This record gives sequence, C-alpha cells and structure tokens, in this order.
Amino acid sequence: MKRVLRIMKTFATVYYAYMVEYRAELLLWVLSGSLPIILMGVWTQAAQRSDFGLSPVEFARYFLAVFLVRQLTVVWVIWEFEREVLEGKLSFRLLQPIDPVWHHVFSHVSERLARIPFAILLIVLFFVLYPTAIFVPNIATIALFFLAAGLAFALNFLIQYTLAMVAFWTERASSLQEFWFLFYLFLSGAIAPLVVFPQTVRTIALFTPFPYLINFPASILVGLPVNLIQGFLVMLAWCAGFFALNRWLWRRGLKQYSGMGA
Repeated sequence: MKRVLRIMKTFATVYYAYMVEYRAELLLWVLSGSLPIILMGVWTQAAQRSDFGLSPVEFARYFLAVFLVRQLTVVWVIWEFEREVLEGKLSFRLLQPIDPVWHHVFSHVSERLARIPFAILLIVLFFVLYPTAIFVPNIATIALFFLAAGLAFALNFLIQYTLAMVAFWTERASSLQEFWFLFYLFLSGAIAPLVVFPQTVRTIALFTPFPYLINFPASILVGLPVNLIQGFLVMLAWCAGFFALNRWLWRRGLKQYSGMGA
C-alpha cells in the first residue's frame, strides 16, 4: 500500500510541476472553455422575451455551473494516446511496470489542480458582473455535485480513452472524437439545459451518457430537478460498460501494435 501511495504521489508531483510550467497556456485553456458564459448571455436575454421554463437568473446560474463542470471534466487523452501510438512512444511506456493509462490519469488530475485558481478568478469576476446570480449551495448539494462531477470526469475519460484504442488500427482515431462531440455538444447540456428540450428528446437522452457529463452535475449544483438515483446508476452502468470495452480493445490492440513491429 505504501508503494502504491508513493507512486501516486510521484506521478501527481511530476505532472503538477509539468502543468504549472505551462501556466500561461493553462489560462488560455480556461478561457477556451468560456463558451458557457457566452451562451449564458444569449439564454438570459431569450428568457426575458419568452418562457423556457427557467428565469434569466436560473439560466445564469446554470451556465456558470456548466463552466465549472467543464473545467473539472475536460479530457484530451485521445490526442495524446494517438500520438504515442503513431510515434512509437507507447513502446517505452509498455516497458514500465505500470499501466500507461495512469500517466494520462495523473496528467489530467494534475491539470485540474493547476487550472482551478484561474477558474475561481473567472467565477469571482462573474459574480461581480452578475450579483443577482449569487447563490450559496448547502454542504449536501456541494458534496453531491463533486461526486457527480467526479463520475462525469471518469465517464468522459473512459469514453475518450476507449475511442483512443482505435489508434491501434487507424491513424485518425481522433476523428471519432469529433463525431462523438456533435452528440455531446447538443445532448450534454453544454449549449442548453435539458429542461428546454422536448419531452421525447429528454427521455431518450437520459439513457445515453451525454446528459450526465454536464447537465446532471450542473443541475445538482443550481438546484434544478434531477433523479439522483437514476442518474448515478446510469453513470455507473456506462462507466462499467466502457471500462469492459476498453480492456477488451486494449488487449486486442496490443497484439496489433506488436504486429506492427513495436
């Protein structure tokens, strides 16, 4: 157990130092995720003219929560893994007595820790500009939010890492992510809360992984109605499914990778 903790500490320290080294770039990454703030302005104006089921203040709070969720759950492993396979760098990782996935996991976790201060500054600026949207969730809500956000990150990582396995057979595995992103953008709640969608669309979407990547944790934080038990169960089910598929593709992919002369 001590050895595992020592390895985890080493990985976290190394990747955190690496991320802080590029802190200027981190600020740009945080700003690149500010689309929810732009959409917030669009939806709050629209809510003043029409009835979408949410007030302008509720829209403002929701998109602030979306911004925070995206900061906590953004994933880029498919591009890193694709590059490792194409450039042969995966071979060196395979020589180490640890699954290469942990390099990516700690890289993502460390990046979260490094970008949080920038995200907090933007949130403070948001509350200065929109003081009517200030709200303070209770402890239970905050705990549920971070649990949902943690599961959303795990699910998003598993989905993208599973898609990355296709890099063993093609040089453009990242194109799958671009196709997946179309569904993610519209069904995850990134551009609109799920409550504004037609009932049929909502019912179907709730059995897919997309709403649980953004809409579910964001709705918990701002107090929009969600089915907590169903939400967490669906997330766990999708995590288990993608984990099983990932391990199967990993084993088959390693044979393919070895066959290419690695």
